[in-house]
Amino acid sequence: MANINLRPWREERNALNQKHFIHNLVGSAILAGLLVFGIGYYYDMQMDRQQARNDFLRAENVRLDNQLSEINELNRLRAQLLERLQAIEDLQGTRPLVVRNFDELVRVLPDDLFYTSVSRSGQVITIDGFAVQNRDVSNLMRNLNNSILFGEPNLTRVGSANDMRQFNLSVPMVRPANEGVAQ
Repeated sequence: MANINLRPWREERNALNQKHFIHNLVGSAILAGLLVFGIGYYYDMQMDRQQARNDFLRAENVRLDNQLSEINELNRLRAQLLERLQAIEDLQGTRPLVVRNFDELVRVLPDDLFYTSVSRSGQVITIDGFAVQNRDVSNLMRNLNNSILFGEPNLTRVGSANDMRQFNLSVPMVRPANEGVAQ
């Protein structure tokens, strides 16, 4: 006898296939949701890492800017100290010249001439004095002009007082070319 299966196997098969389809669909949806969440989480972590790197770079830039400003301040202080040192060296270098200049003033002095005052203002020496004759003042000016320590003298005033000639002249001090800065 023929076996007839009266059971609704097609409907059961269709229901089972539908159940598998729904399970697969829900599983795919859950897997897609997890995948989207995972990718989003990965990108969020990458953005957080990059933000941390950016914050670190900003902090380092601020620190380096502070160091740069300190270096600029130190360079400014160094320049000031070098200027002071140069001024001191110049003073030390001209100290022997002042002594030599006053010594030279005595050497160029003619016999019948007297200094009443000698003053220095910067690089100019002003001399007031008395001479017996005008020729003595001319000799003094010639001697000053021939000296390597003085420039060309400038006679400001010559007058008579009793039997003496009163004069006033100014002469620039010149640093000799062969002089060093400090001796």
